[in-house]
Amino acid sequence: MNYTYLPTTPYCQTPIIIMTTPSSSRKTRNLEANRLVSLLVHDWISHRPPTLNQTGRSPSPARPSPRSGSLGELLLGMNTASLSRISTTINGIAELIPSGSDEESWYKAQHLANNTFESSEESANSNASMGLWGGRGLGTEEYGLREGDGGTKCYVQGDEVRVVVVKVRDGRIADWKGQVRDWRLSTEAAATLNGVS
Repeated sequence: MNYTYLPTTPYCQTPIIIMTTPSSSRKTRNLEANRLVSLLVHDWISHRPPTLNQTGRSPSPARPSPRSGSLGELLLGMNTASLSRISTTINGIAELIPSGSDEESWYKAQHLANNTFESSEESANSNASMGLWGGRGLGTEEYGLREGDGGTKCYVQGDEVRVVVVKVRDGRIADWKGQVRDWRLSTEAAATLNGVS
């Protein structure tokens, strides 16, 4: 499952997680019946290909720097010393964004920009300048449809795709030693780092 973490948006002033799902899936039916969700997220090294905004990055399993808008960025803000050793359960309220709305289009564009991957060869040979999304993301000529996009558009485009936005409320962090710490968004979410107190 692909996700995008954003600390704020024009539609929500608190942290959110964007995901997409087929409209006919069991997941969609469950979200329509129960909007309370829990997401399990970990910061373990991934074998996921580099994103377009990480040009020239080595595919080695060294500790990755978090992408802009990634849950890794959220985890980094919560507990830097425990990076690569923690998991967190994030609790929130899911909302299925109305199909065809401006809000849906905006969320899809952000989600696509955060989850557009390239092959290792493209990554090694790229000289794209770094922009808001690290190059070749929103606002660039290369953002449109292109061959070899890794199939990323299939989970974002089409009438059968629904955008799910999870409004983050609280959670629990567990480290590799078994220590557990609960966290909750503060009421002044905008004034704190990633809205976490």
